[in-house]
Amino acid sequence: MSSEIFSYLYEKLIEEGALDVYTESIYMKKNRPAIKLSVLCKKVHLEKFIEIILIETSTFGIRYQRYNREILSRKFEKIECEYGEVTVKIGYYKNKIIKVTPEYEECRIIAKNANLPIKNVYDSINCSIKNKFL
Repeated sequence: MSSEIFSYLYEKLIEEGALDVYTESIYMKKNRPAIKLSVLCKKVHLEKFIEIILIETSTFGIRYQRYNREILSRKFEKIECEYGEVTVKIGYYKNKIIKVTPEYEECRIIAKNANLPIKNVYDSINCSIKNKFL
């Protein structure tokens, strides 16, 4: 299968509700190089993703397994920083804040519009986060 298809497929799978999509270089039987596609999704969406992968790729079969998943409780909040208002994701564990991170899409837009490295945008917003939450 052409590697160009993966770019299209990643987008489609995420748009359809995949929690994550990634690939790995592997060797199959008879030492043949291959690409392993992994799609993390909710059980309720399994059949939909099986159909997409069978139709959109060159594969003749799919292996799947169930994983357990633990997630932090989350809340989104707007904070002020040097770029104006930015959304941050607040992660709670046992009702305590343990992580606060800026939302990627907003950081990407700020970096692009201000012609700045995205790392600088993150660093600046993270300083505002420390002042407010930590």
